[in-house]
Amino acid sequence: MKIAFIGSHGVGKTTLCYDLAARLKRQDRAVDLVKEVARSCPLPINRETTLPAQAWILHTQIAQEIATAAQHDIVICDRSVLDNYAYLVHSAGRQPAYDALVKAWVGTYDRLFKVPIVDAPTFDGLRDTSQTFQHDIDALIDELAGDLGLTCHALDPNARDGWIDAVLTESGLPLHPPQIDLFSGAAAAK
Repeated sequence: MKIAFIGSHGVGKTTLCYDLAARLKRQDRAVDLVKEVARSCPLPINRETTLPAQAWILHTQIAQEIATAAQHDIVICDRSVLDNYAYLVHSAGRQPAYDALVKAWVGTYDRLFKVPIVDAPTFDGLRDTSQTFQHDIDALIDELAGDLGLTCHALDPNARDGWIDAVLTESGLPLHPPQIDLFSGAAAAK
């Protein structure tokens, strides 16, 4: 199963990835993360990005997803090709070759969860802090998802504490690890 958290920068996708992975690890699941690849891009990102930079990010994202899926039953992605493509579209406009690539690759996700903007982005050493840019990317993600006919499960901005439970439920995964009945043997012995 491959789950991706999508959305603009600074909305909490990375935190959700780690929280979900921790919950699944407690269920003894073979799970791993595909971390946000833009942070390791050797080319400009954010508003200064270029077509080559975004191409690098898209291809690296796909390569990381392939490698991680080969070794784990559950893959959690901090972004998807869809929201990475939104940054390319913002910078260079729609690209027919990348439209086709993104359209083909989004079918590999079992679930896409759209993380809403709740707060303005904060600077973390790399993240762009422009609220206008943050909202532009958010709108582009919605537009691209609509154009591609994708089902993105929108997380409720007013229920942030319940997001992980919502993701687990929507993904058909249990909310809690199975409990071992320590007393069933004692009860049967009586």
